[in-house]
Amino acid sequence: MVEQRRRLVELIQAEVRATAHELGFDRLDPQVEQALLSVPRERFVPESERALAYVNAPLPIGAGQTISQPYIVAIMTQLLEVKPGDRVYELGTGSGYQAAILAEMGVEVYTVEILAELAERAAKTLRSLGYDRVQVRTGDGWLGWPEAAPFDGIIVTAAAPRIPRRLVEQLAPDGQLVIPMGTAERVQWLAVFSRDENGELVRRDLLPVRFVPVTGDMEP
Repeated sequence: MVEQRRRLVELIQAEVRATAHELGFDRLDPQVEQALLSVPRERFVPESERALAYVNAPLPIGAGQTISQPYIVAIMTQLLEVKPGDRVYELGTGSGYQAAILAEMGVEVYTVEILAELAERAAKTLRSLGYDRVQVRTGDGWLGWPEAAPFDGIIVTAAAPRIPRRLVEQLAPDGQLVIPMGTAERVQWLAVFSRDENGELVRRDLLPVRFVPVTGDMEP
């Protein structure tokens, strides 16, 4: 599997170079690359999908959900601009793979999944692999994790039609919020929100993407 991971990372790096103009960078940071090389993606997909674990594509994980394309996981991770010891909130645990990548980088991860079946499976997988920097909770991710805020980064792994106000309130002043914006019926854009020198929220759209739509009680 190590060789398969290495080939996958080479494919991701090639795709990053091809989309450098949109992303604003032309290579993955070494710590992101090393995390991709270290985390066993095959452990985060059903047994029926393990032969495809290192294809650069999303895969079904049950309950109508998917594990994201590795290229997307890589760039969303890099866009967070986090370092060891930082704290990240994740809305949408899914398989737990994104949380594992961040934990491999020395980040403390607080992740919420609305589907109990997926949350329990992800938590079990993460524990079995020794990722004790990850805390998993079942619930409505739009509420965030207020008692652990503020977060140096927030990552949302489902498409939202508007900015999640409660999550923005839990973002540290110099933090990044990475989120796919849009609905299931329209083009979605991977967006990064940060604050300018006046503290105003600034949005930057990067790439068209396709994510499952968000569920839960998002505020109006």
